[in-house]
Amino acid sequence: MPIPARPSAALTLALMALGSVAVALGHPARAEPAPVPNEQTDPERLALVQTPAAVAPPMTVTRAAIPRRTLARLPRLASLIAQGQPIRIVAFGSSSTEGSGASSPSTTYPAQLQRDLEARLSGMGAAHSAVTVLNRGVGGDDSEAMARRLERDVLADKPDLVIWQTGSNDPMSGVSVARFSELTRAGILAMRATGADVVLMDQQWCKKLSTTDGAEAYGVALHAIATELNVPVIRRNALMRAWAAQGLLTPTQMIGPDGLHMTDAGYDRLAQAATAQILVNAGLPQDASTRN
Repeated sequence: MPIPARPSAALTLALMALGSVAVALGHPARAEPAPVPNEQTDPERLALVQTPAAVAPPMTVTRAAIPRRTLARLPRLASLIAQGQPIRIVAFGSSSTEGSGASSPSTTYPAQLQRDLEARLSGMGAAHSAVTVLNRGVGGDDSEAMARRLERDVLADKPDLVIWQTGSNDPMSGVSVARFSELTRAGILAMRATGADVVLMDQQWCKKLSTTDGAEAYGVALHAIATELNVPVIRRNALMRAWAAQGLLTPTQMIGPDGLHMTDAGYDRLAQAATAQILVNAGLPQDASTRN
């Protein structure tokens, strides 16, 4: 299904409204992707985070706006939601997707994403859409390993949406940035050729990657490909920095003792952020719980 090259007038108005609630955060210690030409929002501005009242701290939390580039449309998902049709999502990636560091399968981000999406769709009054999120994460996988199992673990499932978490293991396994870019671009095109929507997820913010030489280059490459192909990105690295800056979670509450894998609390916030962004990408308005 072709992806619109330009947003509709309605989407443009929505972007303007979202832009009005944007907040700027301080520059992070690590290099972030360069701004996209003509993008009016700072590239360090973050995806919306839904904080349930039951776990929200006793303070006013400023939620940053989703950058305009991440508002690329997800036409297949939008159509299925509008028709109340079942939605099949494949969460594709490495240990962050598989759930290393989680206390149980039910606290991985894909499991929590399924629950959050169903709850949000129901709460927004959308026609009922059953949501299935298939966890296709394999710990230790880099882009080479994921390319080898793309057909079996993703395309064969005939997903409506693929959330591809990638770029964390490549700097540690020796895959070059050029090869990572080649495989990521080819994978996105193969997924889209089946009619699936695609969302990327970038690296986690953690000690292990911060101390790995050249690791930031893979994040820069991922965002460059996303810009080239108009793919939304769940900006996990920037989100985690924001949670720490806002006092929502400390780095040790987000990342376990190994300095690499996320905790239950980190996966919980990641699933909430992914839910909010995916629904906005699909053209649904924010509900009151995600607004300031």
